[in-house]
Amino acid sequence: MKKKLLAVGLVLVMALAAAAGCAVSDDKAAQTAAGAEEEGGKKEQPVKVVLNEVAHSIFYAPMYVAIEEGYFGEENIDLDLVCGFGADKTMTAVLSGEADIGFMGSEASIYTYNEGANDYVVNFAQLTQRAGNFLVAREEMADFTWEDLKGTNVLGGRKGGMPQMVFEYILRKNGIDPTADLDINQNIDFGSTAAAFAEGQGDFTVEFEPGATTLEKEGKGYVVASLGTDSGYVPYTAFSAKQSYIEENEETIQGFTNALQKGMDYVQSHTPEEIAAVIAPQFTETDADTLTAIVTRYYDQDTWKADLIFEEEGFELLQDILEDAGELTERAPYKDLVTIEYAKRAAE
Repeated sequence: MKKKLLAVGLVLVMALAAAAGCAVSDDKAAQTAAGAEEEGGKKEQPVKVVLNEVAHSIFYAPMYVAIEEGYFGEENIDLDLVCGFGADKTMTAVLSGEADIGFMGSEASIYTYNEGANDYVVNFAQLTQRAGNFLVAREEMADFTWEDLKGTNVLGGRKGGMPQMVFEYILRKNGIDPTADLDINQNIDFGSTAAAFAEGQGDFTVEFEPGATTLEKEGKGYVVASLGTDSGYVPYTAFSAKQSYIEENEETIQGFTNALQKGMDYVQSHTPEEIAAVIAPQFTETDADTLTAIVTRYYDQDTWKADLIFEEEGFELLQDILEDAGELTERAPYKDLVTIEYAKRAAE
């Protein structure tokens, strides 16, 4: 009975986390932008920007710092933040014009480019430089090695999704065949794996936050490895927009990037406790201690870049991972899918 209650609780935590954050408007930005004045004393009309995020996660802390500190408003942007609940849905929103800017894994931009999209999306700012998920075991394993996964059952991610591809990339780096040396269960919906693990399914599970920390707090699991640390620096998430939108709204794209850079600067110069306090309004369902613990975990593994520049080396590594997973039919050119001019100006 306790296991069932815990499972239900975990599902509710994950659901509330998404629901509470994914339809948040940037009130501070709107208030600041509404007060901006042009020369001559006239109020300047703020620019409405719809940002569709792939998920609402503490993993993306610098973006929420920029929202809560009013940095978008300082750039005369009235930000409307909505959640796509998946890279495919976020990309669809951007391509259809429902969203102006998308925030997701850059593999989505490669897929749509290779599918022949005319007005394809271009990545203009990279946020995270490491994977954000963790391997959770049923017992503490101080001397864990990836070899320990041989012959076990692991609750994994969706085929073709970045979490699963990074996991498989790490396994192969360590001489482990993902299909022959262990059993990876990919039949459980994202957000439900922690609850399934708590109910007794699997020997290990690959979890984003708050799933990993929740399992630890309940004594149902223990983090034994960080996929972000063991995969190395990977351009995990970035901001992108259609070519036409960027060309027609260069000032807005620059202002948007400037606001993000201020959020990156804040994260680089403040403690996890301070960062957690700032983004707390975005995660009202998470208590302060848990929020701080999660931010600290991401902070300690150097999750966030100091700037937003999406380097070519990272783009090629991303394509290596896609090829390794058998998900890439043809490599896409960096010069077509990435622009760094806005990020470079924001970092100056």
